[in-house]
Amino acid sequence: MYIDSSSERIFSKMTTFKHTHVTGGGGVRLHVVDTGNPSGRPIVFIHGFSQSGLAWRPQLCSDLANDYRLVAMDLRGHGQSDKPRDAYSDPGPWADDVNAVLRELRLERPVLCGWSYGALVILDYIRHYGEDAISGICFADAITRLGSEAALSVLTPELLSLVPGFFSTDVADSVRSLETLLRLCFVRELSAEDLYLMLGYNLQVPPHVREALFTRTFDNDDLMARIRTLVLVVHGAEDAIVKPSIVDQHTACMPHAELRVMPNTGHAPFWDNAASFNQYLRAFCYSSRGGGLVGNTRARS
Repeated sequence: MYIDSSSERIFSKMTTFKHTHVTGGGGVRLHVVDTGNPSGRPIVFIHGFSQSGLAWRPQLCSDLANDYRLVAMDLRGHGQSDKPRDAYSDPGPWADDVNAVLRELRLERPVLCGWSYGALVILDYIRHYGEDAISGICFADAITRLGSEAALSVLTPELLSLVPGFFSTDVADSVRSLETLLRLCFVRELSAEDLYLMLGYNLQVPPHVREALFTRTFDNDDLMARIRTLVLVVHGAEDAIVKPSIVDQHTACMPHAELRVMPNTGHAPFWDNAASFNQYLRAFCYSSRGGGLVGNTRARS
């Protein structure tokens, strides 16, 4: 039931993309798409739980490509990246994966943009490698905790009801849960083409990977309180996956963060209203071009 390398064919139909593989933590082979202006400021897109780099099509195929180098990675266990059986619990290899992409593609001071679970991967990277090599962070409907009552409190009952299906080895159970997850992510109705494409790359992720991702336990409040890199927090006002109240946690930990709560958008505002999201991301990249660090005294934006 898992699809093959169709994501590469889909990308190639849309525009010119360079496909490459880098060696991440523990020797895991990671698939990366590289497009846009090769001389432009890099933006690295990191997708969410059970997704792939294809999730960022509204950015990779937008006018952002005229000015920025756009890089989207398939996380370990996802897309065309390796899917080892047991390589997900330790934050170190996740951090190594991001570092490998930055190093092997020679990305100078990129902005890291993480959707949902992708924010956790960005924080894994910062915890292990610090902030010196990046110039900004964008969190899109992010989660920053896992495995605690506090972490569960910001996830909607609708999402939590789907968790058994995410872990099921029964294909029909997986399809039902993943299709419901996708429908919850968006405010606007997906076309049949988009829905089945998304369902396809969700089904590329083996159940053991989804289970491993959900069973990690950590709290990043301590780390977020120390972050000095410029931060953009974007959240869909109608998110049916992660409650919008989570932005209060994020801005309490990072009072210098710029906050954008986007109306009429759900868990994927970069898809529901790509034009506005891309505008916010472009403005943020422009503001962080001078170095991306706030002073020791943080000002609330």
